[in-house]
Amino acid sequence: MTEPLLGRFDAVFADLDGVVYAGPHAIPGAPEALQGLEGAGVKLAYITNNASRSSAAVAEHLRDLGAPATAENVFGSAQAGAELLAGLVPAGSRVLVTGSATLRDQVRAQGLEPVDSAEENPAAVIQGFDPSLGWKDLAEAAFAVAAGAVWVATNTDLSIPQARGIAPGNGTLVAAVAAATGQRPVVAGKPEAPLFTTAARHVGVARPLVVGDRLDTDILGGTNAGYATALVLTGVDSPAAALAARTPERPSYLLPSLAALYEPYPAVETVEGGVRCGSATARVRGEEVLIAAPEGDLDGWRAACAAWWEEHPDAEKATNPQVRWTVSAGR
Repeated sequence: MTEPLLGRFDAVFADLDGVVYAGPHAIPGAPEALQGLEGAGVKLAYITNNASRSSAAVAEHLRDLGAPATAENVFGSAQAGAELLAGLVPAGSRVLVTGSATLRDQVRAQGLEPVDSAEENPAAVIQGFDPSLGWKDLAEAAFAVAAGAVWVATNTDLSIPQARGIAPGNGTLVAAVAAATGQRPVVAGKPEAPLFTTAARHVGVARPLVVGDRLDTDILGGTNAGYATALVLTGVDSPAAALAARTPERPSYLLPSLAALYEPYPAVETVEGGVRCGSATARVRGEEVLIAAPEGDLDGWRAACAAWWEEHPDAEKATNPQVRWTVSAGR
């Protein structure tokens, strides 16, 4: 097979951190790979759970790194959350916005009226991250939710990376309101489907490939939306994590980097006694996966994943396979 992997899809939906950039710097080769999509006839959308920065601000940052981006192809959970909410309440409804100015703007763009207090009898609450949020803001959200308001959360990320370390994310603040009210919100962002389906609708595509570095957000979200997924190995999760993943977090493809989108993806096929990918083979023996390839070989991991997943097709929890490489790098 000589067709590049890209040839199977009409769009790439790319995560940001761990896929396009790491910290303040672009991941080597990522901007160039993204620049080539237009020439290949493949559309591009960026998918982020960030609900505090506008699409224009995110696009400007991406352009500074050399990646092609406009506000129109950046989709954050604020936009997805506001669009989701607009389908749950009548036009013109009052909405208590617990979040950023960007989130407020998105709510207003949907023909809804942002308000600041539960005393204004909002029909809904939308909650997204903003570093200025305090106890009084969460209390107002809790009062409105307890009174019966529809509740939408832009995302439920429990933590966010900061220069000084890991800080509480929107999910932590949502959990506080949930604890006070006993209610649970409808969620727009990863790993739920609305953020991805919102992007597909706006971009006008039907067969996107969701590319991310995290199994529990990017890959699970793509799966929930019904799209093919690729775990790119430039960020958080590893091939070993993919091997052990529960079923909905298993990626369709394992890629070393975005550049691999332009290469043929090796066939993964069942053969006598196991699974073959390229020159690597793998088979399952009890709780072991035996991989006939040099240790760390990506085709070996691809074969191992296929073999193990075939033996454990319906894993509700992460599994614990023991991996053994049976061919040395020098052979």
